[in-house]
Amino acid sequence: MTQDICVVVPTIREYECMRTYFENARDNGFDLSRLHVVLVTEDFCETDAMASMLEDEGVSGEVFDGTRRQEWYEENGIAEYGHLVPAASHAETSFGLLYMWAHDRFEYGFFIDDDTLPEPEDDFFGRHMENLAFEGEVESVSSSEDWVNVLHQNADEHGLYPRGYPYAAMDETVETSTETVDDVVASQGLWTNVPDLDAVRILMDGDLQGQAQTRTSRSDFTGDFVAAEGNYLTVCSMNLAFKREVIPAFYQLPMDDNEWDVGRFDDIWSGVFLKRACDVLGTTIYNGYPLCEHNKAPRSTFDDLTNEVAGLELNEHLYEIIDDVGGDADTYADVFAAMGRELAEGDYESYNNGAFFNHVGEHMCEWLDCLETLNGLEGVSRSRDARTAAGN
Repeated sequence: MTQDICVVVPTIREYECMRTYFENARDNGFDLSRLHVVLVTEDFCETDAMASMLEDEGVSGEVFDGTRRQEWYEENGIAEYGHLVPAASHAETSFGLLYMWAHDRFEYGFFIDDDTLPEPEDDFFGRHMENLAFEGEVESVSSSEDWVNVLHQNADEHGLYPRGYPYAAMDETVETSTETVDDVVASQGLWTNVPDLDAVRILMDGDLQGQAQTRTSRSDFTGDFVAAEGNYLTVCSMNLAFKREVIPAFYQLPMDDNEWDVGRFDDIWSGVFLKRACDVLGTTIYNGYPLCEHNKAPRSTFDDLTNEVAGLELNEHLYEIIDDVGGDADTYADVFAAMGRELAEGDYESYNNGAFFNHVGEHMCEWLDCLETLNGLEGVSRSRDARTAAGN
């Protein structure tokens, strides 16, 4: 079997969790020879032990700490774009996207966080691949606020909203119907145990250890669904599969290592951009199963709050800025370039840390130039125009 799946795992400590994912694959008859695992880590981590784990499991893969990533950039002629992947940040998953783009054999990508485990009842890899191949009718969810709470199915009981869900979009009226889909490009699995909440919501739930007192279980998830066209949703990268074609519009945004101290929105904002691109191009993000067990380690809720507060106001407005952008595009690169140009050129002084939007837009345009340099990119002319307009 050809290696056609790249599994990207950002990790600094719990890389052994991957043994459970491999065991799940074997138990369900999934062919592990299809996988190539990219562990994205730091120079101070146990890189030799990580490589030994992959070898012991008989699974193809590589380990990239900061030094090895820099070497890879130089070897592939993109050293000038190394700043697009911030150091010591969850957004380092973008390195995995670059690695995929450089190797044409990878048709599918997986993001797995190292504080998760597959639910034993689910065929983790197999179910995600089934979702990506799905054609047919599925539940379609919309709301009066144009945002879908991915935890909506039992929200009357637990009252949870996930990290990144705008506060202004709460208390929405939810409507469900049936939709026929035929081009799924991303499969988002949800999570039991510790829900993926932001620090404000964790504090409201009475937890000072960064987790949440309210937990989710398998019974909170009653089936798969999509967010209707024109509705946004939070996309969390801890349990996610996607097709190669979306990489131009799926850059994990430059968080943490910036002068505004904005962090924790890398996957959330990438999901907003991807959903807009999907709506323009008529493709679908599929949500629900397979579930993973999220075992977030205890840490100060106030530390997470410090990392999030600089971007909270921006998160309320991002989707409004790009909601009508790129409607005439016909590639993911074109939609992404249009959104990048909108952010790079806009005046956002009325928002706290509004200049960070310009920073993000400039990086989005550079992302497309990086992909073109690395392995070619259809529709890249718009990204170049956007960079020129942004003064780069």
